[in-house]
Amino acid sequence: MEKEMVQEVMTEPGKVTFRRIPVPEAGAGQVLVRIRMIGICGSDIHVYHGTHPFTSYPVTQGHEVSGEIAALGAGVEGFTLGQKVTIEPQVYCGHCYPCTHGKYNLCEELKVMGFQTTGTASTYFAVDASKVTPLPQDMSFEEGAMIEPLAVAVHAVRRAGDVAGKKIVVIGAGPIGNLVAQVAKGMGAAGVMVTDVSDYRLELAKKCGVDFAVNTRNQEFGAAMVEHFGPDKADIIYDCAGNNVTMNQAIRCARKGSTIILVAVFGAMASVDLAVLNDHELDLNTTMMYRHEDYVRAIEMVNEGKIQLRPLMSRVFPFGQYQQAYAFIDANRETSMKILIDVQNQEGI
Repeated sequence: MEKEMVQEVMTEPGKVTFRRIPVPEAGAGQVLVRIRMIGICGSDIHVYHGTHPFTSYPVTQGHEVSGEIAALGAGVEGFTLGQKVTIEPQVYCGHCYPCTHGKYNLCEELKVMGFQTTGTASTYFAVDASKVTPLPQDMSFEEGAMIEPLAVAVHAVRRAGDVAGKKIVVIGAGPIGNLVAQVAKGMGAAGVMVTDVSDYRLELAKKCGVDFAVNTRNQEFGAAMVEHFGPDKADIIYDCAGNNVTMNQAIRCARKGSTIILVAVFGAMASVDLAVLNDHELDLNTTMMYRHEDYVRAIEMVNEGKIQLRPLMSRVFPFGQYQQAYAFIDANRETSMKILIDVQNQEGI
């Protein structure tokens, strides 16, 4: 094994550099992962533009990841060399109330790799074995890097309980909205309607199996629900866009007594119609990341053929073109769904 490796570092907003550092050793209870693929998500883009409220610089990114076991630390069992894996990027304290009650995704001191602590964007990454989840050996590394956002969608859908037989609306057809719609469909929803203002993303949602795709520039949100689901409208609305327009659409058009789940992160203080929320006795719920069981279910759903990940893969960039990947996203916002970084292709470094 090499003695040195390459690590990505964002030194300031908009500036990606690389450095050579020693390959870390797998300590007791750890595994060393040879990183293969990294996905770029919306939060990473906020870091690139200097608008992420909880990230300081310099920072090494990478939280959507796949790789293979390169070494096992003392005491590690259940893994084999060369095994395909993904990494759960949450760093939690283990002793606060949420952690001691099975909700470590809500840890009072939660940090996330790639934001508040070092991410996986390096040739190798040493990590506690408890944060490593095996992938099927026939799953591609590209798909493996997308298990993290899929786990977000699995957790979000589960926040509504059993969705089998339910009528579902998903606002926002970006990567997370698309995956939320696919998960809801895969978990037995009676019908799924996705809304957006991008025809490209709506067409992609239809290719991935949603029942109805509505451009709300052309059709009023509430009227679309009635058209596709009848006067009883939807049972659950997931807001995967996260702005005042979309949340107010959900609140003002939801069936009385139904459920709204906020999946997206609001970038600014919200201004929404709480009077209608109250008057219609709507349940407004939220969702935060995922837990291990969501990773396991996400992998199962891919194996069962219930989730299509490949249509969401827009382009793969070599590791050395990390900065160019961000430039590509900025230039192709509407048509860029999931951009992936091939860490082992170090062309340009």
